[in-house]
Amino acid sequence: MNTALIFAGGTGQRMNTYARPKQFLELHGKPIILYTLEHFERHPEIDNIVVVCLSSWIDELKLLLRRYDIEKVSQIVPGGETGHDSIYRGLRALTVVCQADDIVLIHDGVRPLITKELISTNIAKAKMHGTAITVEPAIESVIQSSNGDQIDGVPRRASMYTAKAPQTFRFALIWEYYQRAHNEGMLTIDSAHLLSLFNVEMHMVKSPPNNMKITTPTDFYIFRALHEAIENQQILGI
Repeated sequence: MNTALIFAGGTGQRMNTYARPKQFLELHGKPIILYTLEHFERHPEIDNIVVVCLSSWIDELKLLLRRYDIEKVSQIVPGGETGHDSIYRGLRALTVVCQADDIVLIHDGVRPLITKELISTNIAKAKMHGTAITVEPAIESVIQSSNGDQIDGVPRRASMYTAKAPQTFRFALIWEYYQRAHNEGMLTIDSAHLLSLFNVEMHMVKSPPNNMKITTPTDFYIFRALHEAIENQQILGI
């Protein structure tokens, strides 16, 4: 079984919006999270979807799932205080349905410009290696600094990448390390960061262009422009 674990528990403080969390901001009347969910709903290899959502917005999400005919969502799990906590809660909910070798794709609810090909490639690589981390080559120099003032180093840009999503794993592998982190009181940025702390071997999947996470108001306007450009290309062939 291939499950998409979509975490949408953030409040979107950097979006500077207080009425609605960023995942529920609308483009053409449809919330961002629905654009994301539709990619997994329509993908033939995705069998199941679990969403980790802000507790106060679960009822709204249930209404949206019915309105947009999203049928693969089997569970909606209340989110935690951090993204790390939310993923842990989602994986814990999957323990009742996932087998050890099942594949779990962990994805941001506010990363709506993924592609069918990216999902397929993640699944294939995770089945082969146990891990598949979506990455994008760095296009500018990366600076290392331990104190935020002095530069400790500038790694060779050709070997630098930015972690994206999905981040995909065999269920038993990723659940083991989130349990260990939970027991040790660890908090991590994302699943790739977590596995790196335990020196787990990981494999990369190259991200297509525009696989952006909507975090700030500028991101939202870029998403709108890109979405409209994609629609025009599909409808008008331009």
